[in-house]
Order: sequence, then C-alpha cells, then structure tokens
Amino acid sequence: MTVNQTSIEKRGEEILNIFNTAFGDLLANDPAAFQGKFRKMAASAFAFYRGSACLFYHDVERTEQNGPFLDDKTKKIWIHGDLHAENFGSYMDSQGSLIFNVNDFDEAYVGPFTWDIMRFSASIALIGYAKALSDKQITKLVTAYAEAYRERIHTLATHKGQDDAAPRFTLDTAQGPLLEVLHSARAQTRIGLLNGMTEIHDSERRFTPGGGAIHLDSATRDKVVQAYNRYLETLPKSWHICSGQYRIKDIVGRRGVGIGSAGLPSYNLLLEGTSQALENDVVIYMKQSAAAAVSRHVENPAAAAYFHHEGHRTVISQRALQAHADSRLGWTEIDGVGHLVAEVSPYAVDLDWSEINDVEKMATVAADLGRATAMMHAAGDDDELHSGLVPFSPEQAIDARISTDESRFADFLVEFAHEYSAQTRRDHQIFIDLFRNGRIPGLPTDSD
Repeated sequence: MTVNQTSIEKRGEEILNIFNTAFGDLLANDPAAFQGKFRKMAASAFAFYRGSACLFYHDVERTEQNGPFLDDKTKKIWIHGDLHAENFGSYMDSQGSLIFNVNDFDEAYVGPFTWDIMRFSASIALIGYAKALSDKQITKLVTAYAEAYRERIHTLATHKGQDDAAPRFTLDTAQGPLLEVLHSARAQTRIGLLNGMTEIHDSERRFTPGGGAIHLDSATRDKVVQAYNRYLETLPKSWHICSGQYRIKDIVGRRGVGIGSAGLPSYNLLLEGTSQALENDVVIYMKQSAAAAVSRHVENPAAAAYFHHEGHRTVISQRALQAHADSRLGWTEIDGVGHLVAEVSPYAVDLDWSEINDVEKMATVAADLGRATAMMHAAGDDDELHSGLVPFSPEQAIDARISTDESRFADFLVEFAHEYSAQTRRDHQIFIDLFRNGRIPGLPTDSD
C-alpha cells in the first residue's frame, strides 16, 4: 500500500468515526432515511459539505485554524453553526415584512464567530469550483464576502442602535438575485400552500393522504396534541390567541429524509387560523431536534446548562440571530425529547445559485451575504430571552478584534476557503467509495 493509499484509508476511518458519533443513534433508528441522506451527499462535493458539518468542526478545532481574531468574547457569540452559501432566503417576519436573511438555524449555538465565516467561505469556493471558476475568480468571491462582512460589522459597531445605518434586505433595499427571491416570495400565497398540502371534505380542510404523510395511531396523536398544548406556553406573550384560534383540525406524521433532517421524526399540524375561513388555516411543523455539531467542539458550561433540550436551543438561538422571528416559533417535548415548532410558511424561498454564473454578479451576491452574516451576528445580544449568554455587543467585540489585524482578515478567509474546499473534494471521493462499497455500518445493503 502506498503512502497516499494509507492516508486515504486513515482519513476514511476518521470520517466513519466522526459520522458514527454524530449520526449513529439516528441511523440505527432509521437506516433507510440515512440511505437517502447519503445518496444526496454523494451527488456533489457541495452536497457532501452541507451534510457533514460534524466533520468540518472536527477539522477546524483539530487544526486550530481559527485565525487571529478570537478572544474571550468573540469565542462566545451566537453563531449560525451551518453557514453555507445555500442557507439564505426569504421569510416573513412577525411584523409582516418580507426579509432576505440567513435561514435554517438547526445547528445554531454559542461559539467562535470565525467558524461561521470560515464555513461560508469554503462553501462559496466549492460553488465556484463546481462552476469551473479559476482560483483567482474564487479568491474574488471570498474577498468580496470578507470585505463586505468587515465593512458591515464596523458600521454596526460604530452606529449601534441606528437601524438606518445598516438596513435589512427588504423589497425596498435588496437588489439583484436577492430582490428576485423576495419578489418570488411575495408572489406566493397561503391558499397556494394549503391547496398543495390539504383537501376539503364535508366543508372542512384535512391533510391530503400520501405524499409522505403518515397516518398516526391514537396514542401517538394524543402525544402530539399534548406536546402542542405545551408548545403554546412557549410563545411570546405578544401573541394573543383568541377563542377557537389555532384549534387543531388534523395531524399527520412525517419522516425527515433531507440532507439535514434524516432520521428525525416530525409532524404537521393543520390549525384553524385567525378566522373560520378555510383560506386562513395555518400549517405548523413539530420536528425533533438533534444536538448542534458546534456544541461538541466548544467549552461553554453556561450554554450547556441553560438549554432545556435541543428544541429549546434551536428556538432561543433563532430568536437571538433573527430579528423579529416568526411569532409562531416555539418548542416542546415528546417523550422527553426536544422538538422545534414553527410555521410551514408559504413565503420561504431559498436563494438559488444555479442561474448565478456571471463572476461579477456572484461577487455582488457574496458581498450581500457578507453583510447579512454581519447583521445576523450583531443581532445576538441584550435580549431577555437569551439569558445573558452573550452579555455584550457582539458587533463591537468582533470589530475590535478584526481591527487588531485588519489587513490579514480577507487573506485568512481566502486561504482557508481554498484549502478546505480542496479537502472537501478529496473527502467527498473517499466518502463515495466508503458508501458504495458498503463500509458505512448500519446501512441497508444491496442483495445482489
């Protein structure tokens, strides 16, 4: 065996061990779901990267490539935890405004801010490589992201409390592909969502059978109803429920089969809306939450002690990172296991990179995402819901730390992006060989 083959075998065993720690219990409970997850991860290096945050944090912590920008404060701010180039899109906030921002907070935690921007930078390098961009062009994208992040953090730090100094991305302020996402979201309707998921029988709306919906036995349904009642107690006090509002009309089970939710049981609940009109019905989902990958690689006893369970962690983190989060966002438990609860929103549209191929346009988008990242990091402070886990201004702490070596900031992210993008492409090939040769324990095997 050559030295190269030995290193490949060693890395393969390392990947298997990390995946077993992160996914072992869930895989054992639902092997078929992980068969589907791993098929999707095999499709491309970027898909593999999306599904392997656990590997990323193992590598970042082990190699200590955290940069010269961390201190006691900047190691402990609210971070997204899975910040890659496709985790951005639209949402309608609690005030009824359409916002373009970061989405999907399942991996959010309190940790080093550099881990978010490093993870994003490697992801944009992977997208650039898949589009056959040169190293110089990829450097341009990462640099655009880094410089915009740094500029927006500085603006937020020096104009704290002045919302007009760094406005959010809305229908009035967004441009280019970001504005296109918001226009697409604005064209969606609640009745369109309902018609795609439900049907009307005897003048009442119910979930449409099939299509991944799972009928629940009476015992499971009762558990979900009890969990829903507990969830109502976690909602913001500003959400006043009128008599009959949000009465449960129907419940179905679902099985998470996506890259991020494989093996996690979930439920959809159809509720009476703000009136008895059928077009005002609301669909919420209740999904079991898993441990954040970041949490295995940071020492933060205060955070570990504060969160009741993973559902509670996800919700508190999202409220910290997303200004005016969905008022229906809450948490609950089923059989002692934490669940996230949120609305299935018709206004959630993801940023699609498939048609963004011009390098200048890609750089403009990357810069906007850098600004969005900065605003997300800056949001996580001084809210009573966050229990004092970040009792300081994150934007001022980050700004001060970057200022100590400002000329190095963009270069640091560029260097990491190229190196880890190449590592991910190698790991992806190793993963494919492990997967197709039946080396991942617990997965179904082909009979022929």
